Amino acid sequence: MIVIVAVCALLVVATTAIHFEVLRGLSAGLPRLRIPSRGKLLVVIFATFLAHAVEILLYALAVYLLGNFSFNVSLYFSAETYTSLGYGDVVPTGDLRLVAGVEALNGLLLIGWSASYTFIAMERFWQAESK
Repeated sequence: MIVIVAVCALLVVATTAIHFEVLRGLSAGLPRLRIPSRGKLLVVIFATFLAHAVEILLYALAVYLLGNFSFNVSLYFSAETYTSLGYGDVVPTGDLRLVAGVEALNGLLLIGWSASYTFIAMERFWQAESK
């Protein structure tokens, strides 16, 4: 159980760091881009989507290494759990249930962070266009 708790903590730190760096990079790079606001918004959406995909992949690797699922099933389960979709067709057992709970909470927080960042970015782009 201590290994699972440590893995969960490591995953939360790693995914939060990835997300922070992607959003920080967007904040630094977007003003320098000489493209219309619509294009900048697409950059925000694709960059955050890529960040979420990498974070899902990290959780999938953990589920694959700690559980008894194939990698494909681990990836599917991780995407389903991270997004809180929860079909329930793949169910973890034992200590792996803690990883699933942490992933769902972490995914919810990071998706919310992306949504708020996207809203703020859109607001800035619209204000810049109206000037």
